[in-house]
Amino acid sequence: MSHSVTLAERPGTRTPRTRRLGGTGSLVLLASIVVSLLAASSAPTPLYATYQAEWGFSPMTTTVVFGVYAVAVLLSLLVFGRLSDHVGRRPVLLVALLVQAAALVVFAFAGGVPALLAARVVQGLATGAALAALGAGMLDIDRVRGTTANAVAPGIGTGGGALLSALVVQFLPAPTHLIYLVLLGVLAAQAVGVALMPETVSRAPGARHSLIPEIRLPRQVRGPVAIAAPVLFSVWALAGFYASLGPALVRNLASSTSAVYGGLGLFVLAAVAALAVLAIDKRPARTALSVGIVGLIVGVAGTLVAISAGSTVGFLIATGVAGIGFGSGFQGAIRIVVPLVAAHERAGVLSLLYVVSYLGLGLPAVVAGYLVVHAGGLLDTAREYGVAVIVLAALAGVGLLRRGTPRIRTAG
Repeated sequence: MSHSVTLAERPGTRTPRTRRLGGTGSLVLLASIVVSLLAASSAPTPLYATYQAEWGFSPMTTTVVFGVYAVAVLLSLLVFGRLSDHVGRRPVLLVALLVQAAALVVFAFAGGVPALLAARVVQGLATGAALAALGAGMLDIDRVRGTTANAVAPGIGTGGGALLSALVVQFLPAPTHLIYLVLLGVLAAQAVGVALMPETVSRAPGARHSLIPEIRLPRQVRGPVAIAAPVLFSVWALAGFYASLGPALVRNLASSTSAVYGGLGLFVLAAVAALAVLAIDKRPARTALSVGIVGLIVGVAGTLVAISAGSTVGFLIATGVAGIGFGSGFQGAIRIVVPLVAAHERAGVLSLLYVVSYLGLGLPAVVAGYLVVHAGGLLDTAREYGVAVIVLAALAGVGLLRRGTPRIRTAG
């Protein structure tokens, strides 16, 4: 039987006088926080060119700034990923939102690379702590809708943040300040919402022990995670491609310095990914995974052809195809794992899935930054990165064919 409960359902708990959000309202709130956090994480992407012009750093520094965020998320997931299974979702989220707000303040008033790096580290720690609690909380409220929200919200946040930031940079004053202050206001409103929502899981002992990094999977999800992991790594490596090299590539292809072009590639990828999640939501998980793998291979191959042909339109069309692969693959990977996980294991398992995802997001991007500076330059590095993503997706496809898709039996 599930341990997932609301305050009103727990015996001996007095019904609070403060009006609480209902289940749908809480689900929407948690999904919106995922959107806001990942929008904040992608907001600096169109600004890197501005920072580089003001502070005179190299493309390698850009990818280091990008990479330290991914490392901070990974460390946070490993340390805090299981904490909400023990102390509840709300306390973890409130602290994470406060820390994220501090990061946005540092971003807004950053005067150089050290401040930018510090902000990215703090932001990564807050995001990592929040992601597992948010994902688990959505599953606590509604397993079916929560699974869909877990798959669609990251794409909306990642793409929306990049485009919103690009529009602010292009058309509004004080771009390196304004976008962060806007996001700060959004987080403040969401923190109020978290304070008004009911807790979705009962407390459990072992909170201190949960802070010791430990890779532990319930037996029933080990096979599904072995299938999901290579798919997650490859789809997030694709996201890393568009977040780290995409802005410079699109501006290069379009022969434009517009910040909107800088955010356009990541937006197209993430927006199509979100639509793909909704379109394939009722299909079997195996179908979603297969579509994801094929979409990745075809889409990335198309972007490589477009880069060689110098076609901006072709690059964006191929990016849309890759977005189908991203959304379908990510959703399929989530759907073959999370229905098998009990309430007090959800945050821990989700944190592990995000660890794999952020390894894919950060590690190849940092390597690519080094290659841009010390090897073949932007275009050659983009081609090598694209080929690597295709190989990763193909290996994931081989793994899927060999293992098959497990039968899903819901956990208590």
